[in-house]
Amino acid sequence: MTLTELRYILAVATTRHFGRAADACHVSQPTLSVAVKKLEEELSLQIFERNGEITLTPMGEQIVAQAQRVLEEADALKQMAKAGQDQLSVPLRLGVIYTLAPGILPCLIPRLQPLAPKMPLLIEENYTSRLCELLRQGKLDAMLLAQPFNDNGLEVLPLFDEPFVVATPHEHPWAKAGQPVPPAQLAEDDVLLLGAGNCFRDQVLQVCPALNRGGQAGLQRTLEGSSLATIRQMVASGMGITVLPVTQVAEGEPSHRLLSILPFAGGAPNRRIVLAWRKRFPRPQAIDVLQQALRSCVLSGVDWLEQPQAA
Repeated sequence: MTLTELRYILAVATTRHFGRAADACHVSQPTLSVAVKKLEEELSLQIFERNGEITLTPMGEQIVAQAQRVLEEADALKQMAKAGQDQLSVPLRLGVIYTLAPGILPCLIPRLQPLAPKMPLLIEENYTSRLCELLRQGKLDAMLLAQPFNDNGLEVLPLFDEPFVVATPHEHPWAKAGQPVPPAQLAEDDVLLLGAGNCFRDQVLQVCPALNRGGQAGLQRTLEGSSLATIRQMVASGMGITVLPVTQVAEGEPSHRLLSILPFAGGAPNRRIVLAWRKRFPRPQAIDVLQQALRSCVLSGVDWLEQPQAA
């Protein structure tokens, strides 16, 4: 049994496809298939059922879970060896959700660099589910994202609550009225949303469930695979309205003068931003410095949470 074989079965379990798993591992499909079969023969059990669709057997689920833990420990050994006596001397692999990265990274990087000049950030922007997957696979060291998510086996440090605001064209009737917007009122207009699979889209739909309606006149437009930056520009052009996390308001952009930013009525909905990392991550000093840099960021409109006291 080798670590390479464990990586292969983890890739198959993740992709549920031998071809895509081979591509992810940068090997040919026959090479990967032979290695997986060899491991199954060595263990005298079937890890995967191959009936047109790749599924894990009950024992296979346990094997894959243990393989994940073994690979994490192996990666920890490598990181310990690289870091030596200085945990801040090698890059930190940080994952950030798409809807947070533009608002926090320009503030974070200048504050982190003086604290850890030999620890550059390798940044992965992605969806919450993908970042969690990469973290558990040991391909990321830490991540910044919004709750909720599956935090089993992770250390989670709450950072701040980020309110949501409504963005409209400057000449929109709501902007002229200058009044807070009741959440249910969103359904009265064309609301530009991120595509399916983005957690911020889901959070907006929780704020105004009426936006889930289908086939009705005035249904909100959705932008599959787009970004909040693009949606903001479309709102500025008069295409509709949207909901933004407050760090995405981007007051310095030239198009901002074409927008009006309105609060929600009855208390702003928000999302909680947290820092998460694996419980067995071998570089606690790197996490401490990252946390220090994050808490020194000046982010307009957010409510920083009190730092937990050490036991």
